[in-house]
Amino acid sequence: MRRVGKKSLKIKTTRGTLEAIAVDSVRTRVNMGHPFINWAEIPIAKDIDTLKLPIDGSPTATGMGNPHCTFFVEDADSIDLKSFGNRFENHSLFPNGTNVQVVSFLERNHLRMRVWERGVGHTLASGSSACASAVAASRLGLTEKSVKIDLDGGQLDIEWLESGVWMTGEGVHVFSGNLTQEFLESI
Repeated sequence: MRRVGKKSLKIKTTRGTLEAIAVDSVRTRVNMGHPFINWAEIPIAKDIDTLKLPIDGSPTATGMGNPHCTFFVEDADSIDLKSFGNRFENHSLFPNGTNVQVVSFLERNHLRMRVWERGVGHTLASGSSACASAVAASRLGLTEKSVKIDLDGGQLDIEWLESGVWMTGEGVHVFSGNLTQEFLESI
């Protein structure tokens, strides 16, 4: 937004076009779209209730353009995320693999979340994982539809509205790179 001098952008993703709005000089608000809660849309391998999967720990499945499996635990920081994530990332219920979130409660609408991203491993933050965790908590009646989530890499505010799941947080420069013409032509 700074580069093009705009306060809002439309970002084309494989999920669809997402709207991003500058809140202030450091925070951005993004409509991450509507969550998928139907088994076929997530996708899950068979027609089952996505609210409490028949997996040890009864996690909740949510799709945000990618699949998520959210576990609510007593203390997210005490979980050996590598072992836990590896155990569930390629579970047979998820034909495309899944991101795995462990979530605990700091207060009713304030969560602590850690994420194991499919094909990547432990990451400091994941917007789609935070959105999926907020949707799962709300569907279970554990929170309202507006929550604050503390991740290893920072804090996000998530609101599940009729228009979609809105995520607000600080943008942090992680890396710089150049896209080759060959890459651009391949997408």
